[in-house]
Amino acid sequence: MYRARTLESYWLEVSRQFPVLLLTGPRQVGKTTLLRHLAEDARRYVSLDNPVLRDLANDDPALFLQRYEPPVLIDEIQYAPGLLPLIKVIVDDSRRPGLFWLTGSQQFQAMRGVSESLAGRVGIINLLGFSSRERHQLGPAASPFLPTRPVLAERQTTLGASSLDEVYRDIWTGGFPGLVAGAIHDRELFYSSYLQTYLERDVRALSQVGNEMAFLRFLKACAARTAQMLNLSDLARDADVSVNTAKNWLSILQASLQIELLQPYHANVTKRLVKRPKLYFLDTGLCAYLAEWSSPETLEAGAMSGAVFETHVVAEILKSWWHRGRRPQLYYYRDKEGREVDLLFVADGTLYPVEIKKSASPRRSWLPAFAALRRLDMPVGEGAVVCLSDQAVPLDDYVNAVPVGLV
Repeated sequence: MYRARTLESYWLEVSRQFPVLLLTGPRQVGKTTLLRHLAEDARRYVSLDNPVLRDLANDDPALFLQRYEPPVLIDEIQYAPGLLPLIKVIVDDSRRPGLFWLTGSQQFQAMRGVSESLAGRVGIINLLGFSSRERHQLGPAASPFLPTRPVLAERQTTLGASSLDEVYRDIWTGGFPGLVAGAIHDRELFYSSYLQTYLERDVRALSQVGNEMAFLRFLKACAARTAQMLNLSDLARDADVSVNTAKNWLSILQASLQIELLQPYHANVTKRLVKRPKLYFLDTGLCAYLAEWSSPETLEAGAMSGAVFETHVVAEILKSWWHRGRRPQLYYYRDKEGREVDLLFVADGTLYPVEIKKSASPRRSWLPAFAALRRLDMPVGEGAVVCLSDQAVPLDDYVNAVPVGLV
């Protein structure tokens, strides 16, 4: 059964503006299902996963595009980069929006070819797994998450899961539609198969990865560090690879939308670039699988409990923006005294801070972290502490404790 995605209305809106749209994202997050659901009857569908069609697209791209005239949905465009120059010619001749819908799982390959061949003609949008709202079929909120009273009030009308058991069951399962929608019941088999496919079809193609077992070891070392500041030397040592290799492999994980590296905030942009980012997995189920947590209960009671809760909140916030085609200016803050704010939105010249706490009891002792921002030379707006409380609670005039289900 199809489940509605937040991205639907934005995709259709942008399709009326751009002649080419590219939907990128990890494998198995529902890219093809979403676009086939949205496609009108006149739009043809062709998958380059089919080896016969892939050979045709590579050997005779002109004939391929005569057979599959626009409007068309082409799945896995990275397998036939030779189509892109001819798509450019068709687009320039026609000048009509919505001609080509493309998908690509290997963002590092699809993006390279598209950006070179279709610059100015293509809209590029990212899709991740189900958000909590999509998982529980609550309907999308009108605005992406920001810790302001109007946005929180709007999201309150579709409050998601906020109890400890529900949240950790969702965290442990992850957001892949095959697991969420119940089509696949064997989580262990799903993730082991997913990793095998990812390693064989996405990673093997890259010259930087010569040893799949070493890369898998590196993946597990990254999972153990989710929601932590990145120390490349320690990560490389634990994965038994060089620092340069670790740096290259991190770029692969970023490009294939497996992780996000959250940069530290600093008023001086140059200083911001040289400080250490924080690493977050974008799917908590994959992270928990790699870290070998066997159940939601052991995960919640274990050493990574707080880290995966923070990872869940960050991923949900990113989905609330990315699935509307927008990217927030989002950072974390840490000063020389070690005072830290988990998330810092920068919007319209104002800072909006967010702390993340695995607690169901809001308390004013959470407020001092926000005071550290007063030394910054920027206005500080409303803030929030995302926690496991069952309702929003004001902590002072500017900061609210909010249930994780509001994210």
